[in-house]
Amino acid sequence: MNTTIRIAALAAGMMAAGVCAAQDKVMISISTGPTGGVYYPLGGGIANILSKYVPGYSANAESTAGSVANLQLMSQKKSDIALTMADAAWDGYKAQGKFSGAEVPVRALMVAYPNRMHAVTVEGRGINSFTDLKGKRVSTGAPNSATELMTQRLFEAYGMDWSKDVRRERLTPEKSADAIKDGKLDAFFFVAGIPTSSVTDLAATPGTRIKLIDHADGVEKMTAKHGPLYVRDVIPAKSYPGQEQVNHVATVWNLLVAHRDMPDQLAYNILKTIFDRKDDLVLVHKEAANFDIKTQSKAAATIPYHPGAIKYFAEKGVKLN
Repeated sequence: MNTTIRIAALAAGMMAAGVCAAQDKVMISISTGPTGGVYYPLGGGIANILSKYVPGYSANAESTAGSVANLQLMSQKKSDIALTMADAAWDGYKAQGKFSGAEVPVRALMVAYPNRMHAVTVEGRGINSFTDLKGKRVSTGAPNSATELMTQRLFEAYGMDWSKDVRRERLTPEKSADAIKDGKLDAFFFVAGIPTSSVTDLAATPGTRIKLIDHADGVEKMTAKHGPLYVRDVIPAKSYPGQEQVNHVATVWNLLVAHRDMPDQLAYNILKTIFDRKDDLVLVHKEAANFDIKTQSKAAATIPYHPGAIKYFAEKGVKLN
């Protein structure tokens, strides 16, 4: 065999080996949320570091409607890891609410960051308080999103029926923002980290001034009915362009969850990678700065932790069981 043929054969062999190596990697599916929120970019960042630093695995982040859809995908074994709000995870684990009669095989990997409910409108729509939403065109969140779940509970806390008291739409946050710009919507709800791109986009629109509606007064009735899932919180002033006032809101924790059948060592390796490469995730979205070993607790997670997570946090001095 001459030198040229030998080199070509070697190159072909190396390429084939590379293809086999890529094919040998196990795919991890990560369910996130709408592209206009925080879950999607943050989930993409997690997928990137897992693909780089967890040997033998490749991760892919998928855009979804949000928490409820993510848990449904997990039940169908179409999702290995997901971002979800704690209230949706609790309903899934307990087979209640939207998951009535069908327990979701979900376990907590970690308490991630606080999710603040955004009740968004703009100047000139006559909305200064929660009850001013009566008769208005309002998006209560995309179907199968945790926004929809939490918004319904918030309406109930204020003694309102969203099927009667508002002209209800069920839009993603990005479509909601566009509809407000076009004069087709008066307000929308979206529970997310700060900042969330759809609200930033609306607030930065020339000639538009956003207003964030206070609703923390609904928290007590929400917790009385649904348990200690929600807390009073704030969206600080200047979190969004033109937002000059502190916004008093309801907040729920976000979780990173896994299918209960995930191998313990894989769950351990995922957490180790996330905390070891936390600085990389903060560059993707600043909410990753809230990933903290100190916030881990059974009370915050609401659902049982995965055994691999229990092992990881035990090594860090946090006992979860």
